[in-house]
Amino acid sequence: MEDSPTHAGFVHLRVHTAYSLSEGAIRIPQLIDMCRDYAMPAVAITDTDNLFGGLEFSAACAGGGVQPIIGCQVKLQRQRKGDARPGHVVADATDNLVLLVKDEEGYGNLLKLLGQAYLGHADEDDGPLEPHVTLDDLKSHAAGLIALSGGPEGPVGNLLVNGQDDDAEKLTQTLSDIFPGCFYIEIMRHGLDAEKRTEAKFIDLAYTFDLPLVATNEAFFTSPDMYEAHDALLCIAAGAYVSQAERRRLSRQHYFKSAEEMQALFADLPEAIDNTLVIARRCATMIDTIDPILPPYDCGEGRGEPDELKAQSEAGLELRLEVAVYTPDMTDEEKAAAAKPYRERLEYELGVITDMGFPGYFLIVADFIHWSKERGIPVGPGR
Repeated sequence: MEDSPTHAGFVHLRVHTAYSLSEGAIRIPQLIDMCRDYAMPAVAITDTDNLFGGLEFSAACAGGGVQPIIGCQVKLQRQRKGDARPGHVVADATDNLVLLVKDEEGYGNLLKLLGQAYLGHADEDDGPLEPHVTLDDLKSHAAGLIALSGGPEGPVGNLLVNGQDDDAEKLTQTLSDIFPGCFYIEIMRHGLDAEKRTEAKFIDLAYTFDLPLVATNEAFFTSPDMYEAHDALLCIAAGAYVSQAERRRLSRQHYFKSAEEMQALFADLPEAIDNTLVIARRCATMIDTIDPILPPYDCGEGRGEPDELKAQSEAGLELRLEVAVYTPDMTDEEKAAAAKPYRERLEYELGVITDMGFPGYFLIVADFIHWSKERGIPVGPGR
């Protein structure tokens, strides 16, 4: 994967696809086409807080001859001085950290981190809350992952922007210890003021702690011509107007640039460009398609799932026969005759379900529908 007549000397490591909901505007087929047009041998997707596009991305890369790099932009809990409840995080108390998957262990750890981000801090209140991880979460699940510092909006960058240089040094050391040999200092040049204010400090940190630099361009759209449309998308996501002054804005430079554009932009830091290929060589994981795996249903009484489904179905049928079919003046023989077509139909349908291997699925669905009804949660008709 070296710079050659057939391969470009740069790959993108910060791409938000349309799976970065109401934020990214690059469709995965477009992404693969651009990589091929620019002769980029690999590309990373780093959607915000999710891996929704991972399977489609892996399949598209395999078909397009591009190496997929699976990644994600996660929110790291900000360390706030004097916070009486360090586990409590509100919407403005997190920073962006980018995690890239090196191997199968790293993919498993990224899944665990995302699960922790959404579910592991559910007892926090007084929000609004957003999915986030903590430094302790990272320490427990760092193996197999590469971390990018996140630029000015990352945890180190936030401290630098606010003049907390000593704290930035301490956090850099901490992240370097959590990801030994796998923590990169990110340099961005979108023309933003925060980037200009922090770049020299980022470079100093890299040299102080002997950390590699990497050049990134956080791509949200395909070309500069899409800037206005993407800006409108951000407004829709925030419920804001384009004319509003106080709202999130990106620059026209947040597009998917060619390798030549990036090499020209970072002509003074060629090692930061070269390290994009180094990272690409370190990442070798593709998400494979697997058959759905249902959890086993706890039947109890030593019954298997087909027998449990039959027992529950027959009990339910009896209730419905009493309500809708039987009349008070019917004899037992008349009830049996009236119920016969329903019992035969149930036996037929249970046979089909069992032959297809779906008793467990029906039991699980029945379980959560029953749970919802008990708690007054509306459910659909099941069609």
